[in-house]
Amino acid sequence: MINSRFTVAVHLLALLAWGTERCPGVPLTSEMAAESVNTNPVVVRRILGLLREADLVTSQPGPTGGWFLARAPEQITLCDVYRAVEDEALFALHHRPPNRACAVGAHIQRALGAFFQEAEGAMEGKLAQRTITDVVRAVQGCAPTCAETA
Repeated sequence: MINSRFTVAVHLLALLAWGTERCPGVPLTSEMAAESVNTNPVVVRRILGLLREADLVTSQPGPTGGWFLARAPEQITLCDVYRAVEDEALFALHHRPPNRACAVGAHIQRALGAFFQEAEGAMEGKLAQRTITDVVRAVQGCAPTCAETA
């Protein structure tokens, strides 16, 4: 079942893309990222670690260190991000095995499993059509201009 890891991961990658565009070569620190996400830096580092394992971000250690995109934002699909941070199926089956003596209970998991796999494949297909660049553009479209906030 999808949790907030995916949302936070997309947020972090959009933040990295935004920063790279405005301040090339300047790393994003976990603290700055946590402030944007409004969460603890440990949560941010954990998710960035998953993104690093998927080769979506790199890190630079040390006092002037931080995080960078490993690829251009237009080359990172939302499906890449989803697969990097989600380790559970989108739809969960029963927590306990259904009653095998029941005609429905004996076969429901196999039947639902096929439907759920099809639905998850369709979702991943849609996510593969969108990139971090698309997310940044959408954010820019939602953000008020300086004139509107003055």
